[in-house]
Amino acid sequence: MPARAYWKGQIRLALVAIPVEIYPATKSGAAIRFRQIHEPSGKPVKYEKVVPGIGPIDTGDIVKGYEMAKGQYVLLDEEEIEAVRLESKRTLELVQFADAGEIDILYYAKPYYVVPADDLAEEAYIVLREALKRTRKVGLGQLSVRGQEQLVALRPCGRGLILEVLRYADEVNKAANYFRDIGNARPDADLLDLAETLIDKKSGAFDAGDFHNHYVDALKRVIAKKAKAKGKRVLEDVEEPGPARGGSNVIDLMAALKASVDGKKTPAKKVPAKKPAARKRA
Repeated sequence: MPARAYWKGQIRLALVAIPVEIYPATKSGAAIRFRQIHEPSGKPVKYEKVVPGIGPIDTGDIVKGYEMAKGQYVLLDEEEIEAVRLESKRTLELVQFADAGEIDILYYAKPYYVVPADDLAEEAYIVLREALKRTRKVGLGQLSVRGQEQLVALRPCGRGLILEVLRYADEVNKAANYFRDIGNARPDADLLDLAETLIDKKSGAFDAGDFHNHYVDALKRVIAKKAKAKGKRVLEDVEEPGPARGGSNVIDLMAALKASVDGKKTPAKKVPAKKPAARKRA
């Protein structure tokens, strides 16, 4: 278990208080980060605070500003910002419960593991976990962390509980803005049957370990080779994408789905090119 918890406090359900500790459930260890290096000297590049027309400035002269209009800012100092920060409460009160499938996936932002703080808290913790399982509900509340308030959902996960940080309504774009131009035509029944057959054929239990970030793997190989080559340039062989299909090739959807179900390559239906129009004589 990590040495430092993200949050320590208690979950309150009416008159019941459960001391808990919350730990991050995710990590960014898979990503590869690069530094900018000055090649002639081999030293990392640093960034200076620069004002257009003035040049480098002292960080002590920097304040925070909110842009009200183009080029117009409202300036705030740290005391004014601190004055509106919320007091870090050590209580997460579950004020509402909702069906587990009622919350749209767009609202889920980040998961955390919730564990009982001690042996005395374990009994109440298990009762809450099992009650959420039996009712198929998630508990909703607001968590005060670092001066800000987060909307969160609490749900059971195996032998424990997961706390999901949720986005607020004004942080999510409405899907209608993007999907309104999609037609309402009903799909062909035969095409739909073939698509369902293909889905059934490829269905299986999800295991994240079955998937790998091939880009990160290739980068790691290049970095390892470069380290052994002692600075010499190393090029990694990567699979080139196939030739792009031109406008004259049209894929027949029925043939593509049938070929996918049968495990064969999809034949392309070629459209005959139009004959050039005869030129008029002058």
